[in-house]
Amino acid sequence: MIRWGLWIGTISGIVLGLYMWFVEIATGKKVYTLLMNVDFIPVIGDKDWPVIVEWLFHMIISWMIGILYVYLLKHWIKDTRKNQWGLSVLLTAGASTTYIPLTLLAIKETPALTDGVAILYWLVGHALYAITLKRSYFRFW
Repeated sequence: MIRWGLWIGTISGIVLGLYMWFVEIATGKKVYTLLMNVDFIPVIGDKDWPVIVEWLFHMIISWMIGILYVYLLKHWIKDTRKNQWGLSVLLTAGASTTYIPLTLLAIKETPALTDGVAILYWLVGHALYAITLKRSYFRFW
């Protein structure tokens, strides 16, 4: 179960991270910077981390979501197609709401709270994450 959650968390995290990276390169909207930002976290935020370590931080969150997704479907709720989609959307919706606190807490430049286009990119990226989370659920069993 943990390995399964790690796999789907990996696939989903890569999809989200690459999407945000391409959007930032193509548009200049700092959504990838926001996704990878940890500068506000005590102790670890004081260091300028290499890209690979920022990716690791991002992947740890994605792995936790992947493991939680599998665990809940196997132990807490009935593992139906409807529940798989519902749980994927619910977990991802929770993650997508981090736009506001991450923006408020960020020290480095990130998109503004009022930047509707950046928020739309953020939400589309997280919708892709939800789709990937659900779609990859049966790929690694």
